[in-house]
Amino acid sequence: MADRFEGARIVVAGGSGFIGSALILHLLNATAAEVINLDALTYAANPRSLLAAEASPRYAFERVDVRDAEAVRAALERHGPTAIVNLAAESHVDRSIDAPGAFVATNLVGAFTLLQEALRFWRGLGAAEQAGFRLLQVSTDEVFGSLDGAEVCDETAPYRPNSPYAATKAGADHLARAWGVTYGLPVLVTHGANTYGPRQFPEKLVPMMILRGLEGRELPVYGQGDNVRDWLHVEDHARALALALERGTPGATYGVGGAGLRRNIEVVRAVCAALDRLAPAAAPRESLIRFVADRPGHDRRYALDSSRIVRELGWRPREDFEAGLERTVRWYLDNRGWWEPLLDGDALRRRGLGNGGA
Repeated sequence: MADRFEGARIVVAGGSGFIGSALILHLLNATAAEVINLDALTYAANPRSLLAAEASPRYAFERVDVRDAEAVRAALERHGPTAIVNLAAESHVDRSIDAPGAFVATNLVGAFTLLQEALRFWRGLGAAEQAGFRLLQVSTDEVFGSLDGAEVCDETAPYRPNSPYAATKAGADHLARAWGVTYGLPVLVTHGANTYGPRQFPEKLVPMMILRGLEGRELPVYGQGDNVRDWLHVEDHARALALALERGTPGATYGVGGAGLRRNIEVVRAVCAALDRLAPAAAPRESLIRFVADRPGHDRRYALDSSRIVRELGWRPREDFEAGLERTVRWYLDNRGWWEPLLDGDALRRRGLGNGGA
């Protein structure tokens, strides 16, 4: 057993979601930490993502909504964490366009509530425990808005959120920073690139294209598919979050990019090619691509400068995009029991038509 985080008790809020479950599995597999998962189990959370964790004596689950101050307080008092990671968030931009109130409630009010209860808990610790405590607010590159040309964002870039999702995440970042500066809470912030990999809810681009392609359904691509994103494998993202907790400086922010800049149409074509190799069909999946009306406020380009986390914490992405994407496609092919129950609803339908702000 690795001796990293020996004696640590890490609360992961939102641990049954995509990135949260990857972080929990990484902590249990690669460190000695005890991990406490606080999750409200909303639609995108999936307990099946953590079946492997349930056998570990170092894992505990509590059904807790981060907006519920009393429940959060009781959980912190029971478990006595040495660190908290906030991954509890509504995260789908299209849903934020349709129903922004849910994003304000979870991403902003929930972050505030968690900060308040973390501060209350931290103030009750001894001096040594206070010095070792960390709260990591996990954010996104989307808070920086749309970039021009070859522009790349580092941690000093101005915030220019354009979607309701990005605006609520930006607000949570500002709250975290303020709780650090004003109250002394040892807070860090990370900004992650577009994350992909196993166990991602089907509404996001990569799993949606995989599952629609398997069913022989049309593959909708916004606009002409020219929007550029930096793609980061979820296991690389989880390693970065663990390193930020372990070695990061309170008050610091770290960009976590995947060195995988691609136009959306390139990603969709790569998914099609992988499906054709691994699960051949009568016709190439690329014939299913259909360009559809763009979503409102669709940012043209995101790109992160990860040099600080590389330089200070020794992190760098390990997963090549093409290899990581093929591995992801293979995972969905091999794990139908994880995703097939999710398709009983409307997970694969078009959202984000711009009516939710009325």
